[in-house]
Amino acid sequence: MRLSWFNTISLTLGFAFLYLPMVILVIYSFNESKLVTVWAGFSTKWYGELLKNEEFLDAAWVTIRVAAMSSTLATVLGTLAAYVLVRAGRFAGRTLFSGMIYAPLVMPEVITGLSLLLLFIGLDIDRGVMTIVLAHTTFSMCYVSVVVSSRLASFDTSLEEAALDLGASPFTAFFLVTLPIIAPAVIAGWLLAFTLSLDDLVIASFTTGPSATTLPIKIFSAVRLGVSPEINALSTLMIVVVTVGVIVASLVTKRAAVARAREELAVERS
Repeated sequence: MRLSWFNTISLTLGFAFLYLPMVILVIYSFNESKLVTVWAGFSTKWYGELLKNEEFLDAAWVTIRVAAMSSTLATVLGTLAAYVLVRAGRFAGRTLFSGMIYAPLVMPEVITGLSLLLLFIGLDIDRGVMTIVLAHTTFSMCYVSVVVSSRLASFDTSLEEAALDLGASPFTAFFLVTLPIIAPAVIAGWLLAFTLSLDDLVIASFTTGPSATTLPIKIFSAVRLGVSPEINALSTLMIVVVTVGVIVASLVTKRAAVARAREELAVERS
């Protein structure tokens, strides 16, 4: 299929709009000058300054901890919720249950953050790392539920039935048959929840306390006082990590697809 000149121009402008600011940010992260808009020569000193900045390092550590804990909790709860929605059939309160699970998908983050803040204040819970974890679990669990439920909907239940007929309990059948088959969806849900937690600013700003500052909040606070080259260096490192992760995931997926195709071809030949 040949692209017309209109489609070529549209794609070029679209990609430029998306990626040109990132390219500029990466270039200016190597700027010698402290002024981010004035090029004064190539230098990597801002990366060294970033590694010496304890505030950014502490915020990054808090963010990783929060993302790991909240995504794990969200994956467990979201998987259980998806299993109930897909396998439990019709039961009293199913509509209310599904509405509560999927509400954070369409709920504005400001409303979610404010409601959680009022809840923590009403329960007299000191805001910190654990309140951010609970908040991120609340809104990311629904995304895990959507991913896992879509996989369960197409799952061949005869495999579970065969395990039950062979004497396995429902608990054993789930962990030995169902869970390994839906594992890619569960892992995808965990990664999605982890990414959402890393990126969140609004909800974390409502539920955080003086002892816990996440990296997005720290960056937002620093940008309000002016963009520094250290923020450019930090953003560049994040872009590199994401890029490497995407490339590795693509290579693993491609190799798995090739191996699967070879296995299917070998079976057909035999």
